Amino acid sequence: MTENAKPEIVLVGGGGHCRAVIDVIEQEGKYQIAGIVDKELETGCKILGNYRVIGRDEQLEKLRKRYDHALVTVGQIESPQIRIKLYALLLELDFTMPVIISPRAYVSEYADIGAGSVVMHDAIINAGASVGKNCIVNTKSLIEHDAVVEDHCHISTATVINGGAVVKKGTFFGSGAVSKEYVETAEFDFIKASTVFKGYRK
Repeated sequence: MTENAKPEIVLVGGGGHCRAVIDVIEQEGKYQIAGIVDKELETGCKILGNYRVIGRDEQLEKLRKRYDHALVTVGQIESPQIRIKLYALLLELDFTMPVIISPRAYVSEYADIGAGSVVMHDAIINAGASVGKNCIVNTKSLIEHDAVVEDHCHISTATVINGGAVVKKGTFFGSGAVSKEYVETAEFDFIKASTVFKGYRK
């Protein structure tokens, strides 16, 4: 890598979410995509016409000798377990997992975002909000002031997490769903699309 070259990053997972993340990485302009690792796609095939599949999951240890940065780009709907497993593997191999933020997103300087999380186009994360590690904050979602999104969550497209709400570890919040203020999910919860989440009765 030359002095002024962008750091290279390996993307782990080559499906639809990967394609969306590629677009964000290109727009952000901080990293150069070295290639994609996927356990099912054939090595050498291309994604979006430009980015080659350079290996399978079991080759990540070898790739670590060449590349410092990696990101989990497997999506999350039914379960976060694959993303959690891949994140743990990258951590074990001592990859650096950066935060990727679309230039079309707004993230308050008073918000916190953990390693390996991606903030997609037109998302908003307001003051005092906290997003954990290995999260997806998807297109047009809103995380309001003082809300907490713990590790390995997927906040889907056009979702609203209102002020002070807590989205516990591994939760999927479906597209267009809205949380009330100061409510709390369970860990590994599944909030259906277009619902209003009012919390759980004690």
